[in-house]
Amino acid sequence: MGAIAQKITLSVVIRLLLWTIALIGGAILSLLYDLRHFTSLLFNPWFHLLTASLGIVLLQMVFRVAAIGGRTLAKYGRQGDIPRLETNRLVTQGIYGCMRHPMLFGLALFPLAIALLLGSPTFILFVAPLEAIVIITLTLTLEEREAKAKFGQAYEEYRAKVPAFDMTCLKKFLRKPRRSYKTPPLA
Repeated sequence: MGAIAQKITLSVVIRLLLWTIALIGGAILSLLYDLRHFTSLLFNPWFHLLTASLGIVLLQMVFRVAAIGGRTLAKYGRQGDIPRLETNRLVTQGIYGCMRHPMLFGLALFPLAIALLLGSPTFILFVAPLEAIVIITLTLTLEEREAKAKFGQAYEEYRAKVPAFDMTCLKKFLRKPRRSYKTPPLA
């Protein structure tokens, strides 16, 4: 097992489990409600084409934000042998230089992306926004408290300078890099 069975803290396991239960439970309850109250939309192919298209775009954005944040945390946030998905160094580089919680912001948008892919009106309008509010609230309370306990005054100074979420920052990091095409030299 060695490399595959890396340590993960109980706190991370509980959060992932609760998030998964909320996501799957929200989807199931929403679809059951939709079967009784929104049948015409639930089985409308044009509605599904629209929502699925939006869901794919949003899901791509969520995964890109997670990848950017994850690479930055892996590069600057881990020193020594620590549990997976944990950091022991305050990261203020890259996307974390202009936004304190980019990965959690992406995580908050994940339920909406899934709701759009499923084409569930109840999930799109009610459950996904509620789940996003819960994720953002937990981030701004629990995550902030844990970061302050872990990094102390350095985190307080970082927090005073960098907002929790910043759409301008996201746009900057989500922009596709422009390729410069150079003409190959003549032989």
